[in-house]
Amino acid sequence: MEWLFDPTAWVGLFTLVILEIVLGIDNLIFIAILADKLPPKQRDRARIMGLSLALITRLVLLSVMSWLVTLTRPLFSLGPFSFSGRDLILLLGGLFLLFKGTVELHERLEGGVYADGLGKRIYASFWVIVTQIVVLDAVFSIDSVITAIGMVEHLVVMMMAVAIAICIMLVASKPLTRFVNAHPTVVVLCLGFLLMIGFSLLAESLGFKVPKGYLYAAIAFSAAIEGLNQLARRNLLRLDGTRPMRERTAETVLRMLGRRPLDIEPDDDVPPSAQAAQKAFGVEERNMVSGVLTLAERSIHSIMTPRTDVTWIDIGDDTAEIRRQLDEAPHSFFPVCRGALDEIVGIGRAKNLVADLITQGRIDSSHLREPIIVHESTDILRLMDILKRSRGQLVLVADEFGAIVGLVTPIDVFEAIAGEFPDEDEMPDILAEREDVWRIDGAADLHHVEQVLETDGLVDEPQDYTTLAGYLLARFGQLPKPGDMCEYEAHNMRFRFEVLQIEGRRIASVRVEKSHIEPEAPDGESYEKPAA
Repeated sequence: MEWLFDPTAWVGLFTLVILEIVLGIDNLIFIAILADKLPPKQRDRARIMGLSLALITRLVLLSVMSWLVTLTRPLFSLGPFSFSGRDLILLLGGLFLLFKGTVELHERLEGGVYADGLGKRIYASFWVIVTQIVVLDAVFSIDSVITAIGMVEHLVVMMMAVAIAICIMLVASKPLTRFVNAHPTVVVLCLGFLLMIGFSLLAESLGFKVPKGYLYAAIAFSAAIEGLNQLARRNLLRLDGTRPMRERTAETVLRMLGRRPLDIEPDDDVPPSAQAAQKAFGVEERNMVSGVLTLAERSIHSIMTPRTDVTWIDIGDDTAEIRRQLDEAPHSFFPVCRGALDEIVGIGRAKNLVADLITQGRIDSSHLREPIIVHESTDILRLMDILKRSRGQLVLVADEFGAIVGLVTPIDVFEAIAGEFPDEDEMPDILAEREDVWRIDGAADLHHVEQVLETDGLVDEPQDYTTLAGYLLARFGQLPKPGDMCEYEAHNMRFRFEVLQIEGRRIASVRVEKSHIEPEAPDGESYEKPAA
């Protein structure tokens, strides 16, 4: 026990513990990767058993140091290479590491996680994994024990150092295993380390000594780079976490349906399986889901019938004029006003108004419903709740000065989700003239235009416009003339907007042509062809 009073023995013990931990990191990483192949309930057991066997193996090897030393004596020669027992162990261990590391790396990169017909993951056998861990323990123990023999003279010090190092590794193994398996890029990096270590063992068995410092420097540098990568990912996730949950969910679902977020160009290298998954949803299905997910973000202006298109009844008109309006308009409810739309008297049902005209020769204001008026800043979700309570009645929209700017019915909300449903007296806002050419009414909802053109970026929520005419007025900066054109490019597509008709001070009709944007020609000039 005289070593207890020898300072060099304690220094050697501390140094050897550090080296044993460093030399055992690669073993620990491989155990973490192998344990992931087991069912969750068996992973801790396999990890503890693997490290316990490593401790027993190293203690046994330390106890037979005299035999261990003989492993360095050459047994036979093959050409210029001579092989000892230690060289053979390192050779087999290096080949095993290269084989196992390559197989694991292939499974990780190719997604080769085995599953049964029901999609459940198939786990490896417990004893198969434990056997692989024992083989790796034997390989790494040789290197670890030889290092201990070369540094310390006392057998007790060697055994203490090995035991302390294994205990520390045992405590650190579970969080390391959890971290490694939770980060796929870290697993790939660790497998790269194991391939490098396997190559160094193979080279050392053939007599080519690879300095361990080079290996550890490369590992430390790669680990530092991966640490920065993990930090960057965490910051991105934290930044993304500040976005509303509804917005993130909507974006995720839209990606699943094949819609790309703005500012992301299409990737020509998307695998066919992913393209097929996107095409599994029809255009109408994607448009409807998109309409539902974006409904809450839209303003009331984007779905309402504007003031200029509102059909209303003047209570002061003669009976014949009112009867003509009721016969020509296909609506069920009408705003009844006195002289102007802003002078609202009430809301009348068409059949009640006709009955009043027949029986009394006039509209009885006592039969009118109280008008429901909402402010133009009301959000869509609240508006839907108001429409539910209105029992089918229309809702008028007023601005901050009290002027009526439009009206909303339940069918308007439905059209925002499922597309346009023209009344008997209306023509569709969007007509296809031929493939990739449309004639669009200036009052067409810009969200619906985006869906038909299969693009995005036309809608700009901070802006006041909600129609195609509003978008074009913002682009031109003034009221255009028939024949004026402008273009918009997105996702390798070009859209040419040509003004066809102007009515008063509004854009009445627009032709839109869609074409592909081809890469630049060799002479540097770009060219285009119609979309097929």
